[in-house]
Amino acid sequence: MEISPTTRAVRAGIEADTAHASVVPPIYLSTNYAFAGIDGKRAFDYSRSGNPTRAILAGALADLEGGAGAVVTASGMGAVATCLHAFVPAGATVVVPHDCYGGSWRLFDALARKGQFDLRICDLTGPDAAARVAAAAPDLVWIETPSNPLLRLTDIKAISDAAHASGGLVVVDNTFCSPILQRPLALGADVVVHSTTKYLNGHSDVIGGAVVASTPELAEQVDWWSNSLGVTGGALDSYLTLRGLRTLELRMAKHVANASAIADAVAGHPALVAVHYPGLASHPDHALAAVQQSGPGGIVTLDLRGGTDGVRAFLDGLTCFSLAESLGGVESLVAHPASMTHVAMPPAVQDAAGITAGMLRLSVGIEDAADLVADLVRGLDRTARSLSG
Repeated sequence: MEISPTTRAVRAGIEADTAHASVVPPIYLSTNYAFAGIDGKRAFDYSRSGNPTRAILAGALADLEGGAGAVVTASGMGAVATCLHAFVPAGATVVVPHDCYGGSWRLFDALARKGQFDLRICDLTGPDAAARVAAAAPDLVWIETPSNPLLRLTDIKAISDAAHASGGLVVVDNTFCSPILQRPLALGADVVVHSTTKYLNGHSDVIGGAVVASTPELAEQVDWWSNSLGVTGGALDSYLTLRGLRTLELRMAKHVANASAIADAVAGHPALVAVHYPGLASHPDHALAAVQQSGPGGIVTLDLRGGTDGVRAFLDGLTCFSLAESLGGVESLVAHPASMTHVAMPPAVQDAAGITAGMLRLSVGIEDAADLVADLVRGLDRTARSLSG
């Protein structure tokens, strides 16, 4: 019987234990594994190179994304670094978005300044994006869609076609959507990366990453480099992420429902300059989101009037949102990109990306939607009063 990738993810490793027939696969914490003899290397020998628990998670992620293979890394940035080593030869041209995650921008910029590749920072949104990519003739294009924190969308198929025409590879950061809402490999991308810390684990208790490759050849490169760099993930983190993965589809549905309710409820509030959410008809990429994604996602970004002062008034009294970095957990979070997630970007780079002092990124959790909406409206009312006073 043919079953869906989601069902296979839920069932990944179930009843795989040959020692005691445990339903849930055990955690293999051993760092090393005995050889059967001088020429008797078994499936696993050393856990940096391969671990049974990590292998189950990698297989489930490859299955969900429709890839040929995957590696699990110790962090999302470990996944980014692995891709840059595996797929970017010396002197290559790398195109990255102008509005990407601050940590990714920091690594791109640092490696480019060391002369490892020629970095081209490009607007990858809008109808002219593919032409801009084609003109750069890149060896690799890095896509982040929806972008962090402005939730702009990149047309994965159009950019992939443009990059492939000049022999380039396309890597898509799919952290914000997860494979439940978006499958970049099916749209033409070559590689997908995740911070598994976020939606895939979903409980804010694991740091991890993953790289999923579309072909066995690319998967082999990623596997070699992750092992050589020593960035592979641990067994316990893999176990916890696998546990989170089993409820991914259920959680994503609630994240999307709550985020949609919030965006609808606060749009037009006088304390706001803008609400960024692909589910709103006013979003410039609303039509693309409807085609490329199966849902608008669980992140809503607000741009408040009054800059930092407006933000302070808004935050002072929130009860259902924690001021913290990261996203994708069951609990709701609010982050100030300019001083938190994107602080590595100099002010001029933040300005070019559209990040303002009044911008807040909401990671909408799975709490009761009415409670979340009421908490945010009270915060916006506080901001409005502070500005009028």
